[in-house]
Amino acid sequence: MLINHDFTQDRSKYIGGSDIGALLGLSPFKSPLAVWMEKTGKEVKAVDNLPVRFGSFVEEFVANEYAKATGFALRHDESTYIHPDHSYMSAHIDRFVHTDGLDQAATQILECKTASPFSRAQWGEPGSDQIPLHYLTQVTWYLALTGIERADIAALFGNTDFRIYSITRDRELENLVLEKASHFWSEYVLKDVPPPVQSPEDCQMLFERSDPSKTLEANAETLALLERLQTLHYQGNACEEEIAALKTQIMAQMQDAEVLAHQGQVLATWKAPKPSFRLDTKRLEAEERAIYEKYKVASQTSRRFVLKDTSQARTATL
Repeated sequence: MLINHDFTQDRSKYIGGSDIGALLGLSPFKSPLAVWMEKTGKEVKAVDNLPVRFGSFVEEFVANEYAKATGFALRHDESTYIHPDHSYMSAHIDRFVHTDGLDQAATQILECKTASPFSRAQWGEPGSDQIPLHYLTQVTWYLALTGIERADIAALFGNTDFRIYSITRDRELENLVLEKASHFWSEYVLKDVPPPVQSPEDCQMLFERSDPSKTLEANAETLALLERLQTLHYQGNACEEEIAALKTQIMAQMQDAEVLAHQGQVLATWKAPKPSFRLDTKRLEAEERAIYEKYKVASQTSRRFVLKDTSQARTATL
């Protein structure tokens, strides 16, 4: 099923291909809780960083390199595809691949990716189906919603390594992914119940505001977690993953309580520090120039050793 509207304005109404790896707990970029907060209309910081912007900017280039390498015709269709039985499942395809020309039906889909050269170990040999799991579930999702049997992934590592990977439709994996998405939607989104937190960052997101008057009394389980956390804290070779897992469990128990105590003794606190303030010097200079000039002072900087090149009239700072 096709719908033609601005999908970017309605992300909260659908699970899309970029969400599926995250809600399955496979994405290194976003957690299931972040997906839930987006779909339930909670406040979520938009992801807008250089890698994201670069990926969007280079998509056309990656698609062109794929067409050049394969000789296949590509079609850019910005329509949104909806699962025929589940109106909340959507797909937005990078390119449709027409191996027999644009006058024939699309036989494949193309997903364009950019990746750091340092992530090559997560990918298999070019031409294989060995790609990171969050990308595998994404293309599995797209194949399920379009009914197409094959997807190619064109990946650009840095600006020197271009590779193509191929995924054949896997009905067993497809059914599992759709089942997990359906469970997530019905049990968490529709019921407005958050999925289990997976990290301290999830806890910060879910329990952003605390209650200063609230204290949680630690039980035996919590005391054991605290004891283990203290032990790891004093070990020089402590496992950061285990520390994060322990903190997550403790913070999930505290929720909006600022204090964790046992028999009157404070064991831990989780509260926002006092806000810090800084002077907006640019605004002060613009609006109160006389005051700015009266109170400004020169800051002391370190000495610089500058080597003069008298023959070429150049300088070099060392």
